[in-house]
Amino acid sequence: MEHKTPLPKETTTFIKVALLLDTSNSMDGLIDQAKAQLWRIVNQLSYVKCHDEHPRLQIALYEYGNDNLSKEKGYLRQVLAFSEDLDDISEQLFSLTTNGGNEYCGAAIQASLNDLDWGISSSNLNLIFIAGNEPFNQGAVAYQDAAINAIEKGITINTIFCGDYAQGIQLHWEDAAKLTQGNYLAINHNKETVHIATPYDNEILDQNKQLNNTYMPYGHRGTEKLNRQQKQDQNAYNHSKANAVSRALSKSSHAYKNTSWDLVDAVMEHKINLNDISRENLPKQLQNMSKKELSRYITKQYNKRLNIQDNIKTLNLKRQDYLTTHTIESHNPLEKAMLSAIKEQAKKRHCNWE
Repeated sequence: MEHKTPLPKETTTFIKVALLLDTSNSMDGLIDQAKAQLWRIVNQLSYVKCHDEHPRLQIALYEYGNDNLSKEKGYLRQVLAFSEDLDDISEQLFSLTTNGGNEYCGAAIQASLNDLDWGISSSNLNLIFIAGNEPFNQGAVAYQDAAINAIEKGITINTIFCGDYAQGIQLHWEDAAKLTQGNYLAINHNKETVHIATPYDNEILDQNKQLNNTYMPYGHRGTEKLNRQQKQDQNAYNHSKANAVSRALSKSSHAYKNTSWDLVDAVMEHKINLNDISRENLPKQLQNMSKKELSRYITKQYNKRLNIQDNIKTLNLKRQDYLTTHTIESHNPLEKAMLSAIKEQAKKRHCNWE
């Protein structure tokens, strides 16, 4: 099926998610779940529509409670500011390691409020998810004060206690969420992620390889970013084949954009003008093309990409039908907790799932 090239619509609504993860010694299971379930969460968020448009997804990442972090800064670190670069998010998540430390939840929340660009639009869905297993009221920054500041910025705090539900309530995790009308959730962070193989996995992964061939790196970091894309494919596959499939599905969605290094995304999203690119910043095989030839080639690659993404989506419909009849009674805790909170709070912003 041949696509006519559509003009991309500029999206004005954002879903901004700040993920604050406890990386102390006891949290290896939590980090593993985050790595395993990231792409499933992204895939679900790609189906959201707010005000008749697909919102842009931005994710920020913090770690806290790790002895390797600065004591003066409260044993916390901004790993990544708000980003739409899903490869960057994956890379940083896979780089996290755990080590014993002091967990200061109030300080972690306040840091994300101070550091991140949350925007000023009332149509945005601004969410903090903080996960850990120590008392919520530790440290110099009171979580109650941080919650008040979050409310002033239109940000909802959701807490994920890694352990027994009743114990989390005793340790103030429920109270911290209630202050901003967020969700309190408790998960078994040591539960292994459930992966179900389907007959369509290999076809999806083959399509993903073809999808990678449509990317055209430009600029001084283009090749580096292309290599990173392939490395994150491998990281996902090393974790599990099903995780690699979930990542391939994310790459077929509108959420996966690489305008900073891919010539196709950059041109089709009107982020750059071909007349402004010097030949030395183009791949060698494109440097001798005229601007007209280059424009045609980019359009051809774009249409090829759309066709491959459509193939992946069609295969995923078959995959979903298979999973519906083969799913066992088990849940992936972090994924389930985050999506239930997001769906509930998205409804308040007149958002729905396609």
